[in-house]
Amino acid sequence: MILFWLALAGSFLLDQYTKHIVATSFLPGESRIFIPHVLYWTYVQNHAGAFGLFGRNTWLLIVMAFVVLGVFWYSFRDLAQRSAMVRFAFGGIVGGAIGNIVDRFHYSYVVDFIDLRWWPVFNVADSFITVGVVLLMLATIVRDRALVRARSEQQ
Repeated sequence: MILFWLALAGSFLLDQYTKHIVATSFLPGESRIFIPHVLYWTYVQNHAGAFGLFGRNTWLLIVMAFVVLGVFWYSFRDLAQRSAMVRFAFGGIVGGAIGNIVDRFHYSYVVDFIDLRWWPVFNVADSFITVGVVLLMLATIVRDRALVRARSEQQ
């Protein structure tokens, strides 16, 4: 469980630290070049859910985040007992979700700033959530392939 807690704390702290820097150093809507033609820091106050979905109701978005975390926990709890990667992935997802929930409680919006110009502006928490989900999908594929292989060997 240490890996889970380290991933949770690391993702949450890095997310909150980077958002604090942006919120105190940028004006809303301000954009600065980080890597020319590739990466910009653009301060966006995101009042809606992911990709602008689910409206602007702060409490609904917070409740939905907790529901999604519950579904993830329920779905991957057995696999997490056997896989360090799943524990790490779930820690990153939970830490990222908590980072965005803290923003909603504190500001009534989420601080976003990573701007690729071809994708909606996002933040470090969103990155940890996305990487965590990809790792969970990979762990599921690996588990399913092992189950198929074990079944075919039994026959």
